[in-house]
Amino acid sequence: MSKSSSGAVSKWGVSLPTSHSIWQRASGLSRYWTLSWRAGCRSATRRLDPLPGVAVASALFLLAAAACDSTTAKLSAAEEQRFAAEGISHRANDLDFRYTRDAGGRDARWENRRASIVVTGKSVLIHKNEKIGLEISPNTRRYVDVARDGSRVRIRAGSGRAQEVWSFEPESDAAGWTDEIRAVVRGSRSAANAEKR
Repeated sequence: MSKSSSGAVSKWGVSLPTSHSIWQRASGLSRYWTLSWRAGCRSATRRLDPLPGVAVASALFLLAAAACDSTTAKLSAAEEQRFAAEGISHRANDLDFRYTRDAGGRDARWENRRASIVVTGKSVLIHKNEKIGLEISPNTRRYVDVARDGSRVRIRAGSGRAQEVWSFEPESDAAGWTDEIRAVVRGSRSAANAEKR
C-alpha cells in the first residue's frame, strides 16, 4: 500500500485522487474555461484539454460546442450573395429583440427574441439563421415604418391586430440604423409611402 499527499491510499500501490483533488482540478478547469470562452468559441474549444476521469471536463466541452452553434446569424450562400450585391450598410448578429404583437390593442403581447439583422440598400431582414422574422424588400406592400426612441430602433409592420413591432438596441449609431431602414421602406411598395404623398 502507498500514500500520496494528493491522493488516497490504493491497495494496488497506485495513488488515487481524492474528491478534494478532483474538485480542485475541476475548479481550475472551470476558471480556465471561463477565460478561454471570453476569447471566443473557437479558441475555447481548441484549447480546452479535458482531464481524464473528471466528468465536468466533458460537460464543459459539450457546452462549448453547443454555445458556438447557438448563433442566429447563419444564412444560405444565396442570401449572402444577394445581400453582398445589394451592399450591406448595417449588420448585427445575435441581438435581443422585443417582439410585440397587436401593439396598442387589447390583446397586445410581447416577448424577447434572439435574432440577427441585415440592412442593405434594398432590403431589411430580421432572421434566426434561415428562419425569417421580418423582411422588407422592394416588393413589400404592407404598412411599414421605423422610428428611433432614444437608443432603440422600432420597426412597425402591418396594421390592426396583425400589427407587429420589432425593437432593438444597436451597439451604436441608432440614428444611422433608423435612416438606412427608412430608406429601404421608401424604396418599397409599402402602404406607408402612399400615406406620405
